[in-house]
Order: sequence, then structure tokens, then C-alpha cells
Amino acid sequence: MAFENITLEKGMYGVPGKSFTQVLEEMDDSHQYTGTAMAGLDAYQRQLKRFGIKVSGPGCDTVEKFFTSSQSAALFPEYVARAVKQGMDRVNHLPDMVAAVTNINGMDYRTIQAETDEAAANAVAEGTNLPETVIKTSDTLVELKKRGRLVVSSYEALRFHKLDLFTVTLRQIGAYIAQMQMQDAVDVLLNGGTNMTTLNAAPTYNDLVSLWGSLAPYNFNTILAGTEALQDLLKIEEFKDAQAGLNFHGTGKLITPLGATLIHVPTMEPKKIIGLDKNCALEMVQAGEIITDYDKLIDRQMERAGISAIAGFAQIYGDAAKGLSY
Repeated sequence: MAFENITLEKGMYGVPGKSFTQVLEEMDDSHQYTGTAMAGLDAYQRQLKRFGIKVSGPGCDTVEKFFTSSQSAALFPEYVARAVKQGMDRVNHLPDMVAAVTNINGMDYRTIQAETDEAAANAVAEGTNLPETVIKTSDTLVELKKRGRLVVSSYEALRFHKLDLFTVTLRQIGAYIAQMQMQDAVDVLLNGGTNMTTLNAAPTYNDLVSLWGSLAPYNFNTILAGTEALQDLLKIEEFKDAQAGLNFHGTGKLITPLGATLIHVPTMEPKKIIGLDKNCALEMVQAGEIITDYDKLIDRQMERAGISAIAGFAQIYGDAAKGLSY
């Protein structure tokens, strides 16, 4: 079959604007396997089967299995990137915070800003102009931050260890990257002019109702809180609703009595709470996907191999987020 005749090389990681898997898919389209034993596998997974590499479960291979040939070694950086991505997805709450994700191929990006005429809510009289929504490019660039870790180890230290054990470590790196990106998103909200109401004590249910009302006409569907603020929220009597408790015990998701999803951001400043409309508040800008030092990983020069992701955030509608500080 086609996937068995593909020549794998490190240059496949350097194609501008494309990941290793995307390059493979162009050479070995998954659609041609519909109805076959390979259906449901992407081009990378078919390469794993080609070389008999099992990355998880009973009979999981060791790291050494990737390096039985120069071609199978070319699969190792993608395995690393996928394991890191799994860790990011496991703790990632950005889908509940971000309205749009923009992928770019450079480091410079300007978002758009929209301003609506204050009279937009008024009915339009016959013969008069419609209220204007002015859309323009932002005056400032979106600040992109590189988040990642440097893996310091030798090939000899890893070669005989099972891949599923190594995957656990890589997933934790991914979890760290996702948590830092969530903090970057919070920093943009806190430093971008989000209106913060100062309280004299921990928030009450009435304070949250007021926050809900102040966010109109936007929807109040996400609450961001650090560890201390989250603990204070969970002590509010209305948060002890039986149905909300069943949902938390069954799914691990925190739902507030107001219907908003409560997100724990461990690195967030204590005693600050942000309520927002996830459909209007933030844009996430990504410069590529997960970046690995693929040449070092392929050549088994793993003494100092970097794993990172570059992303930044920008507010779309500044009044789509409001906060409490106490």
C-alpha cells in the first residue's frame, strides 16, 4: 500500500505552514482507506503500524523501538508533539475562554477592533442612516509568548524505558504549557481594561448576580478564578445546590447557579474573579503548532531538546468581560 513506500526524513518537519502529519497526509491521503482495516487511522498512525511501534497499552514498546532505522527515527518528534498535545488538551479550558483561534505563520499580528454607535439600540426612523459598527485594525501588535520546557536527558537514559511511561512526562509538559497559556489569557483581560468592581469582603451570591447584570447585553457563561477565589465561591450557599453537586461529582465540571462554567486558573492572582462571554471576549493567536527540536530528537542528541508553543491573546470586545476584586 502507499504508506509502506513513503521515504521518511527530517526535512518533512521543516515545510513552512505544515505539520509533519499534514505533509504525510498529502503523500498518503486517509480517505483512500475508507472501508479497509486502516480506516480510522491518520497518515502518522499508519506509519507507526508500518514499523510495528506500539506507543501505549499492553505490550507497549520502549523508546529504543523508534530508532531501529533512520526512517522510523523520523517518527519520534511527532510522537513527542502528540504526547505534549494530549497533556495540553487534558487541562485546557481555553475553549471556554476564547471566541476565535487564529493561526499565523509569522510573529507579527494585529487583531481587529469594533466600535458601535451609542445610538445603535434606537429604532431607525424612515430616511435616516443605520447605526454604524466601525471595524478597524488594532494600533498595537498582539504579544506572542513562547511557553515550553527544555528536556534534559540522554538517549541512553531513556532508550529502555516504556513509551507509555515517557508519555506521562511529556503530557505533564503539555499541561504546564496549557496552564501558562490560560494565565496569559487572564493577564490580557486584567491588563486590557476589564472593569473590576472592588469589594470589601469575599463575594456573595448577590455580588455575582450584580456581575451577571453588568455584563449585559453579553452572555455570562464563564467565570475565571484562582485557587483562593474558587474556594471562596464554593463556600457560597447557592453553590451547594444538589444538582450542581451531582454534575461536579459525575463530570468534574464546575457549574455555577447562574449557569456559567467555573474555570480554575491556578496561577491567577488571588481574590480576583472574572466573568466573561466566551463568544465575544478573546481571540487566541497561534504561531504554528507544538515546536520540537526535531533534528536533535531524530539524531538522538536529546541532552537539551526544547518543546514549546507560541501563542498570544487579544480582547475583541473589551466590555465582554467584567470582574470582582476583594
